[in-house]
Parts: sequence; structure tokens; C-alpha cells
Amino acid sequence: MARSSRPRRSATRQKLFEAAAGLIAEQGFSATTVEEIAERAGVAKGTVYYNFAGKTELFEELLLHGVGLLIGSLHEAADEARERGGGTMDALESMVRAGLVFVDGHPSLTQLYVAELWRTNRAWNPVLLRKRQEAVATVENVLLRGRDSGELDERTDVPLTASALVGMVLVTALDWQAFQPDRSLDEVHSALSMLLRGTIDTGGPVGGTAGSSRAVGDPRG
Repeated sequence: MARSSRPRRSATRQKLFEAAAGLIAEQGFSATTVEEIAERAGVAKGTVYYNFAGKTELFEELLLHGVGLLIGSLHEAADEARERGGGTMDALESMVRAGLVFVDGHPSLTQLYVAELWRTNRAWNPVLLRKRQEAVATVENVLLRGRDSGELDERTDVPLTASALVGMVLVTALDWQAFQPDRSLDEVHSALSMLLRGTIDTGGPVGGTAGSSRAVGDPRG
């Protein structure tokens, strides 16, 4: 493909992704047609087939594209916090904010992603689960560094805590968009930051001290 045509094709694919995400979130995958996607994107039907083999491939690539954007946002947030000299909690709070910003900008895409994770009969489910693990691993890496440096309790269950944080952000953000849209992003981030700091143990030696909180997955109760 000629270099000059690549940005144009990328822009076309982005329009198709946005159109497909909106339509499928509104009426479901089976009820959405290629014609409708093309019409909403403002392109000819043939343009869809020029870029994708069909609706299934378009939707699969849409999901992978979306999760890739989320992963990139999480990485960037963690890196920026580290460059500022912040600790583990600073990085986690930055990642929470990045996740909220992502959902705020891509609500339909996030809704589809969360829904599709539970539909195990889809052809794209194995690939989507691998991408989900990439997103969770981004948070796991921050938690591991915090545990290894002594910032977090050494008994912190890193895989479960990372999964809980990712799920918390996505589900809370969708609830915010659907049922509490009058709240600002700052308000939602502040509430989740309080939950984060009250859930992950950052204080005292193993065994705990008065006032220290417990890590997610810690059986001490």
C-alpha cells in the first residue's frame, strides 16, 4: 500500500470502528448489518469489505483495537507516574484515572468489551481473553514492583487484586455513564481513589498495625 494512502485508510477504519461500536451496542451484533455500519460511517458498503472480510472480522478487530487503546493508556499513565517520582499508589491512581478517561471517550466500545468477555461461544473469545490478560498484567506489574519494594504488604494477592482493580474501573465507569452522568470525572476518580487506598495494604509490617488496611484477597478479614 502506498505510504500516502495509509493515514486515509486508518481514518476510514476508525470511522467504521466507531460506527460498528455504536450500532452493536444499541441493537446487538446479529441485528446489525454491514449496510447499516457503512451508512453510519458515511462510506460505501464496498469500503467495509475493502477493509475487512466481513462483519465478524470487523467486530473482532474493533474489540482488539479498543483493548489495545486501553492497555496503551494504562501503560502511559503508569510510566508518567514513575517519571514524576511517584510510588505504587500514585501509579495505580493514575491508571484508574486513565481507565475512566478511556471509558468516558469510548462508552459503547467499553460496554461491548465487558459484555463480550462473558460470551464464550464467540469465535473471537480466546483472542479477547488474551488481550484482557494483557490489560490485567499491566496493573500486575505495578503491584509487583510495589510488593517487591516493600510499599505493599508482601502477602498481597497480585493477580486477584489486579483483576479486581480493572473490573472496578470498567464497571464503575459504565455505571457512571449510564446512571450518574451528572457526576464529573474528578468526582468518580476521587471516590475510586478512596476505595483504592482503603483496600490495598500499604502500612506496617506483616501482621498489620492499628489502622492499616487489608489487601484484596488477603484472608485475614
